[in-house]
Amino acid sequence: MNGELKNAHAALRLNGFPCKRPENVTADDFFSGLLASPGDTGNAAGSAVTAANVERLPGLNTLGVSMARIDFAPWGVNPLHTHPRATEVIFVLQGTLDVGFVTTANRLYARTVCRGEVFVFPRGLVHYQRNNGGTPAAVISAFNSQLPGTQAVAQTLFGASPAVPTDVLARAFQIDGGLVEAIKSKFPPM
Repeated sequence: MNGELKNAHAALRLNGFPCKRPENVTADDFFSGLLASPGDTGNAAGSAVTAANVERLPGLNTLGVSMARIDFAPWGVNPLHTHPRATEVIFVLQGTLDVGFVTTANRLYARTVCRGEVFVFPRGLVHYQRNNGGTPAAVISAFNSQLPGTQAVAQTLFGASPAVPTDVLARAFQIDGGLVEAIKSKFPPM
């Protein structure tokens, strides 16, 4: 019976993530150097997101917080996306960004945010950030969730697996099915 209890405790999970036995917890479970270095912005969007969430920092389990670093090449964009489980607040480390989010009433709230300034994106709303300068930019994001989730709008719609039917997307965007197929080709299913 004692062995069964030990195995049951070892398999204990909270919020979908394993909990360590107290005697196995170390300071390293609460430490990360993930955000210390810039990410690789050499991609089509010109941005890189480095997440410090419960998947990479076990000590965050049950604490309801996480962070990320977003680096931007000159004119780079963190494309339209949403965080279904968290509000996001960004702090600009360097550079100047144009940012915005769209409400459920289809109203855009946008502004320019400079070094040392903060901007908030409410939970679940579609938002973006764009470096509006010719030099690199970087922000630190904080979330009120250990795993905020990120749903990239274009990838979600045009790269889903199985694919969203072309006629559905064509009608939704009021465009030709051939154009939908051309867009889908840029977002292979993940």
